Amino acid sequence: MRITRFGHSCVLFESQGARILVDPGVFSCGFEDLRDLDAVVVTHEHPDHVDVDRLAGLMEANSQAQLFTEAGLGRRMRAECGVETVDMAPGELFSVGTVMVEPVGNMHAVIYRMMERVRNTGLVFREQGGAVAYHPGDALDVVPDAVDVLCVPIAAPWSAMKETIDWVARCGARRLVPIHDGILSAGGREIFMRQIANLSVGVNDDPREWIVDAAQEPVTV
Repeated sequence: MRITRFGHSCVLFESQGARILVDPGVFSCGFEDLRDLDAVVVTHEHPDHVDVDRLAGLMEANSQAQLFTEAGLGRRMRAECGVETVDMAPGELFSVGTVMVEPVGNMHAVIYRMMERVRNTGLVFREQGGAVAYHPGDALDVVPDAVDVLCVPIAAPWSAMKETIDWVARCGARRLVPIHDGILSAGGREIFMRQIANLSVGVNDDPREWIVDAAQEPVTV
């Protein structure tokens, strides 16, 4: 599996010819030039995870690709942009080439009790005969089994570092990919990443490694 970041929560997963882009949002850049995509998957409707205008252009340039979203965002994309979408729901698996995708979870993490929560769909990617990767979107309520590569939201209005550390420890993946870091300074980002990697390791655990850091520099796992 080959993994490339495009800033914030936008990640490209590639495996045996399948090219799947996740969460092309307003804090991300460079994804607009991607071609030969097989699928684009959006975890939820917040603009830092989906830039509707740029996504419409991306789908036009990749007419062969399918766009997977939750139902509400799908209706919006069809109405505003004329872009066809495929609704996804937790537990309803689908395949993109040789990659099996399992939608998990249900709701966005709580930002504040008076704010309405939107639907959020985490994504487990299972490469045939290869790695398992997990992109949670904006929630830490799911701990998938046997994850090799974990996309970790570094900082968000809905998260606390202590909760993120506990979640990373429960997931158990040794290889980490930083996401949801668009609100941090460079120095702050370094602190968050160091603490999450170091403090989520148990006494007898192997160290955790941030395998993808700089944007648009692919890493194969």
